[in-house]
Amino acid sequence: MPCPPELTETLRDHLARYGHDNAGRLFRGERGGDVPLISWNRAWRSARAATLSAEVAATPLARRPYDLRHAAVPTWLNGGVSAPKVAEWAGHSVDVLLQVYAKFLDGRDYTAQQQVEGARPFGWGVWRAP
Repeated sequence: MPCPPELTETLRDHLARYGHDNAGRLFRGERGGDVPLISWNRAWRSARAATLSAEVAATPLARRPYDLRHAAVPTWLNGGVSAPKVAEWAGHSVDVLLQVYAKFLDGRDYTAQQQVEGARPFGWGVWRAP
């Protein structure tokens, strides 16, 4: 899955400082094992409050960490990433991906036409009257 360079650096720093447990977890509870859900929720609420305006924070936008998935998948699809690659990153089959996210692909006719035109071999361009 794609990871912005800034996040990659932060995760590498975290790994160098704290390591991981035998199960490969980067984040774990104070006594080992999973981080309690209440801790994740508290950290998420704090992060939203620190990064979003009060007006935006009052909306459902990214209310739960899982909501980011529903923002990322259509962004990848609309960015031109192939459905099989997006399905792999999202942990879906292509069928499930298209059933859930096909509605986000509506209105992309112009983009699709441009991609087809761009893929034509030299000399196969659109016919234009002289």
